[in-house]
Amino acid sequence: MSSALRRTAVEALVELGRSTDHEDRADAGRALAAFAGTAQAAGPLLELVLDRADTHVTRVTAHALLQRQDRAGLALVASALALADPHHADWIHTALRDAFTVYADERDAAMRICEELAHDPDEHVARGARGLHEGLARIDCVLHPA
Repeated sequence: MSSALRRTAVEALVELGRSTDHEDRADAGRALAAFAGTAQAAGPLLELVLDRADTHVTRVTAHALLQRQDRAGLALVASALALADPHHADWIHTALRDAFTVYADERDAAMRICEELAHDPDEHVARGARGLHEGLARIDCVLHPA
């Protein structure tokens, strides 16, 4: 896809994320998570994970980022976790359990990424990654490799 089209899509989703309607913001968070690897989406995604008006937006956006199962998604959620108040942190951990309760190999891969992120130069990412790692370690997955 052309970078101009991607930029336009992100701009539209960022605008949707500013809506006063919490469902609009949740939809923006879900869709914007696909662009988590771009600098243009990072700030707005962090704001959506830490949505001040509705923790539904927090849970949905964090879950979408975690479902990416990659460094970009985990780093954004880690940063948000480091900045979160206890209430938002609870919803981030709920999204973590939702995303990683089924397959142990996916949880284990996320734990390895968090171990790497725990040494990130950004203190928020590093601190949050340690918190995510602890949360992942507490998850008893349903399916384990044979």
